[in-house]
Amino acid sequence: MKACGVVVEYNPFHNGHLLHAEQSRTITQSDVVIAVMSGNFLQRGEPALLPKKERAEMALRSGVDIVFELPYHFAVQHASIFAEGAVKLLDAAGCSSICFGSENGQIDPFISQLKLEQAHYDELQRTICNQMKLGKSYPAAAADSYGILFEHSSGLDLSQPNNMLGYQYITAVEKHSQMQPYTIQRKSSDYHDESLHESFISSATSIRKKIFEEGMQEISQHVPQSSYEVMEKYRSENGQLMNWDCYWSYLQHMLATSSPSSLQMYYEVEEGIEYRLIEAALTSLTFHEFMHKVKTKRYTWTRIQRILTHLITKTTKEDIHKHHSPEYLRMLGMTAKGREYLNTHKKEFPLPLISNLNQQHHELCSIDIRAGKAYAFGFSDPHKRKEMITRDFKVSPVIMKK
Repeated sequence: MKACGVVVEYNPFHNGHLLHAEQSRTITQSDVVIAVMSGNFLQRGEPALLPKKERAEMALRSGVDIVFELPYHFAVQHASIFAEGAVKLLDAAGCSSICFGSENGQIDPFISQLKLEQAHYDELQRTICNQMKLGKSYPAAAADSYGILFEHSSGLDLSQPNNMLGYQYITAVEKHSQMQPYTIQRKSSDYHDESLHESFISSATSIRKKIFEEGMQEISQHVPQSSYEVMEKYRSENGQLMNWDCYWSYLQHMLATSSPSSLQMYYEVEEGIEYRLIEAALTSLTFHEFMHKVKTKRYTWTRIQRILTHLITKTTKEDIHKHHSPEYLRMLGMTAKGREYLNTHKKEFPLPLISNLNQQHHELCSIDIRAGKAYAFGFSDPHKRKEMITRDFKVSPVIMKK
């Protein structure tokens, strides 16, 4: 059986994701689609709207055959580490291809861009350093540097978020895999769009915004019916969907009662940002107010959120620096076709397949377990919080019969 890999967050699974899964299967002529999906915390440093089990179920009910979890170590990271971890997992799962969405929609410019970077690597690094000296964050400096040196040569605009992330997939594939890369063009809405699109293919950002402002009913046409059913069932049973506001009291207490030196052990806390975090925590009423006080040109909203995620999950510099590659394939769910694929190929996998954390002996799993416990503290209901704290040990993978 032939497998195509996709790297996803499904926060939540919407109509654009459905189109991506369908087209990925078609253009790669694959039998199964395997998704590597972030867990309860996401690449941009946000708590997921729903836990990973429910998001995996959405995917399996809408065209994905197997969902593996991208470990926290790689999931809450800047684009290059995020992409590298995901590509290594898809390669370990036996995927012969990877398909990602992009603003460009053509694979050749990505390949050309990679060749240009390899030929002009030193010049690119000098340009990035010069751009950062102007006070730009690393992502902005890198995007501007690519534009200065290569944009007219390759035809790839790396200031576009999906193009930039796709380019990181291409780079990771070049280094770590023999997978064939494909890309499909992102339809209708942009990644950062905050308004629902009239085509009903809307960004996850706009869907989440509408849910919190006006309720679930307003997004019903922008997600598959199965996704809507999963979200509505979860919301009715748990009383809430998750965002950073749910963690504000927890975060504020942690920062207000910590010394600057005690925060320096956590991943990405550097350059004195700890002083700024503590001061803002002491003087802010809301998470949104806090973020506006901390944000600078150098410290973007996303970078700050990732730092905060590492703080509430107690992820240290040592935790991250002593691991460089995924150590296991943690299965979150599968369809009948996915089961068939695993039964045929799992003995060929170079990494162990994990479905029960009670039997795990991998150090990276301990970070995921800790992140799951931290996610639980966003629940206002103490009974739901207690249930979520131990959920990683009690919930089996989602098994779809069809």
